[in-house]
Amino acid sequence: MAPTRRNFLTSTASVGLAASLTSAASYARILGANERINLGFVGLRSRGEALVKSTLSVGGSGVGIPAICDVDSRVLDTAGASILAATGQAPAADADFRRMAGNPDIDAVVIATPDHTHAPFAIMAMQAGKHVYVEKPCSYNARECELLVEAQQRTGRVVQMGNQQRSAPTTIAAIGAIHNGAIGRPYMGKAWYSNKRGSIGTGQAVPVPDWLDWDLWQGPAPRRSYRDNYVHYNWHWFRHWGTGEINNNALHELDICRWALGVGLPDRVTSSGGRFHFQDDWEFYDTQVASYDYAGDCSITWEGRSCNDLKFFGRGRGATIHGTEGSMLIDRNGYIRYDLAGNEVERVDEGATSATTDVVGEGPLVDFHFRNYFDVIRGNGVLHSPIDEGAVSTLMCHLGNIAQDVGRTLEIDTTTGRILGDEQAMAAWSREYQDGWSPEA
Repeated sequence: MAPTRRNFLTSTASVGLAASLTSAASYARILGANERINLGFVGLRSRGEALVKSTLSVGGSGVGIPAICDVDSRVLDTAGASILAATGQAPAADADFRRMAGNPDIDAVVIATPDHTHAPFAIMAMQAGKHVYVEKPCSYNARECELLVEAQQRTGRVVQMGNQQRSAPTTIAAIGAIHNGAIGRPYMGKAWYSNKRGSIGTGQAVPVPDWLDWDLWQGPAPRRSYRDNYVHYNWHWFRHWGTGEINNNALHELDICRWALGVGLPDRVTSSGGRFHFQDDWEFYDTQVASYDYAGDCSITWEGRSCNDLKFFGRGRGATIHGTEGSMLIDRNGYIRYDLAGNEVERVDEGATSATTDVVGEGPLVDFHFRNYFDVIRGNGVLHSPIDEGAVSTLMCHLGNIAQDVGRTLEIDTTTGRILGDEQAMAAWSREYQDGWSPEA
């Protein structure tokens, strides 16, 4: 089932992808197919550390890491020492990404920072002539999805989002089989995530740790005083910087469902749930069911349970695609095809295991995704997750949160992604930025 009328920013997205490929080919003529790609990394703890490891594993002598950036001086020191040991080259270290983005020794940047900095940093890097690998979600809000696509079109840079399952060989094979009729006409996608996250408690106002540049950590976000349960991971659950579990984890499997069904943005979005498990500072939802309807053609749902680890099919995360002649279960480590009666008829494993519900996400899919990114920069192949595609799946998650917040169904313009006839809901489309940090500037 090929994608049809439901592509977000349909006309501009196709231009954006063409610009990416044209830029990659032009860049390859300058770079040379066997030349080194020099990367700058921003955000080096946890996920960022995993991305550095993957880069060094996949890229070998074909990539360099001449510059790194982090607002945690301890992480900056540790990462610098690790890169020196692995490559023999000590990277230049900086706490301020604005300086690193202008480094002429860098061809591309890898962004693994908190959500509120993803789009501003990516746009800043593109404006400085760099290619970008940006972790999911690619934006903190819906407006930033638009800005990212516009910046990619304007600059022609290669921009890949970190939804690494797009590069999984078994997932690519499963989606291809679905599009070729393996389960008949697909009409429903069911995605899920379950985990056993604990309480984040009630934060206390304390002095900023001496290892943290709190002003730079906040970056584009209007300034707030420091509390002891923000940094490093719990910012995910605070609205001022994070985007909740739906953008933290649902994005991956909603993206797979959308890809399998061949659709872009939905006509209607609804959501139910709440912060049910603990009563603490967590501002989003630990329990959420978001539903996306496509005008009678098909539907997608996501069920998220952040604090209850009962699994579906023995898996903490995954997606099932249901059709007129069967179903397909797809996760990061393979797929299973079922007939219409629910009998297993085919099982294919990825061959190497990727992490699913930890906070790092290491595994071979990251390697596959980086290899694709490097290939396209050198002018070879097609990007597996260009930013115009990544923006669609990210925006779906933002719409799920907005629907939950306002407590009603959202009607969506499937061409632009904007919410129709609901001023209260559209008020969440963008945000206020700290002076000097707006990506609109």
